[in-house]
This record gives sequence, structure tokens and C-alpha cells, in this order.
Amino acid sequence: MNSSHSDLQIAGDILEVQHLLQPAREHPVTVAEFAGLARSIAADRSQWAHLVQYDAASRWYHRLRTGPGYEVWILSWVPGQGSGAHDHGASSGVLTVLSGALTERTERGARTLTAGSQRIFAPGYVHEVANDSLEPAVSLHVYYPGLTDMPTHPSQSAPAAQDVVPA
Repeated sequence: MNSSHSDLQIAGDILEVQHLLQPAREHPVTVAEFAGLARSIAADRSQWAHLVQYDAASRWYHRLRTGPGYEVWILSWVPGQGSGAHDHGASSGVLTVLSGALTERTERGARTLTAGSQRIFAPGYVHEVANDSLEPAVSLHVYYPGLTDMPTHPSQSAPAAQDVVPA
């Protein structure tokens, strides 16, 4: 038997075989689906651009959406604002930069995140996020489960503002 030839054939419309199809989910449940949710919101500026505000005194934040067990936040960062080193307690997350650039610092070093960049992190992941650029930045944060705890840690580098809001 030739292994490149098969007697298996699909007859008819495979999409009509309902038991082979996964039902469309109303809400994300996997890491890939949460990252996809963040990308779809990022791509549709009409969902978030009109909400963005900038505050020179502290980072501005707004809860954009909630679903079963998760929440989506949008944050703005003027130059010089930062989160301070923190983790997200029992929550996992997806950080997506919508505009501008942010610097993420961890014990492993620093990286610049530009518009479209995503970082996915597990519970207990310690990082510090700051706007080290000369332009404002906007980011989107998805937390699962919803953010209930944000313990602070010693700074990963030079001190940054220590306001405790979603980051």
C-alpha cells in the first residue's frame, strides 16, 4: 500500500456534521483566547480610544469589560509614570500596548514594549512597568481571575511611582 494514498474521503459538507464542531464560546477560557480578546479590542479603537484620559498626577485606569471570572482594564501612562514592582496575586494576565511604548523590568532585565506588543504572565510574576519615553502610552490588561490582589516588591531598578492600580 502506498502511504501517500488514502482511501479516506470526506463526503458532503463537513460543517453539517455538528458533533465534530466546537460550539462558539461566548467568553475566553484559554490563554490563547484571552490574548486574542486583547488583540481584537486593540484592533478596534472605537472600543477604547474615546475613553482614554491622561492624568499628570497618577496613572489613569478604567475597567473596560468583565466576563465570567475575568476583567479587562485600559490604562494611560504619561512620561515618567510607572507601576512600581508588583505581581498580580492569584491572577494571570495579558498586557497589550495599544499606543506609545512602555518599559517592563523584571529580575532578568528590561524590555521595551511598543504598540501591538503583548506579554502573557502567570500568577506571582513580578514586574515593573513604566513609561520611559517622551510620549504618552496606553495599555490594555486582561486578568483571570479578576484582579483582587497586587502585592508590591522591591523595585527592579530606579524607583518609579508606587500607585497601586491594575498594571
